[in-house]
Amino acid sequence: MGQRKRVDCFVDGFNLYHAVANLGIAHLKWFDLRKLVSVFLDPAEHELGTVFYFSAYATWLPGPHARHQQYVEAIKANGVRPVMGHFKAKDRVCRKCGTSYVAHEEKETDVNIALALINGAYKDEFDEAFIVSRDSDLTPAVKMLLTEFPKKSIKMISPPNAGHSKEIAALVGKKKLASIKKIHLERNLLPATVTDPDTGIVIARRPKSYDPPNIEVGSHG
Repeated sequence: MGQRKRVDCFVDGFNLYHAVANLGIAHLKWFDLRKLVSVFLDPAEHELGTVFYFSAYATWLPGPHARHQQYVEAIKANGVRPVMGHFKAKDRVCRKCGTSYVAHEEKETDVNIALALINGAYKDEFDEAFIVSRDSDLTPAVKMLLTEFPKKSIKMISPPNAGHSKEIAALVGKKKLASIKKIHLERNLLPATVTDPDTGIVIARRPKSYDPPNIEVGSHG
């Protein structure tokens, strides 16, 4: 048997999160990202290296911010490498009523994914890249990698019910397209408490709003 392909994975965090949230099943948000990615590997052919998670904290929203921090700590304990961008506040005016308000736009995620992808290719850190996203803004980076590194390949993994970017699908080909299903999330959930693998200390707890249905009273960590 030949040497297995080295795989690194690049996850568009908000692209994935919003697709999972749209399923309307709160406990599916507490999924083990590395195990989820592993669903799309063939252990006989692939060896999973680094899983990069690209996102940003919505610091102006205390509840979501706290839950997001718990999730990031949980996946870090399982070997995922977070790359956090930020939100930029922008003053907006409602076209209908003229009221001023502050909107927040996520910054850096697309650029960070593109830079990490090309940087990893130049450093020859992977043979195949898995990209979890359906964002067509990644098209130039995908095209560059496939052009400059013809021996490397890319598999696009779409978030639940999100479909694929037509531009990127045309570049990678149908055989390199996959989709996350609800069953994949169900089968790869994180435990209620996540501990440090070295010390055994609890470093993250599942938010109560993410408890699975019919959970026993008092079983939440």
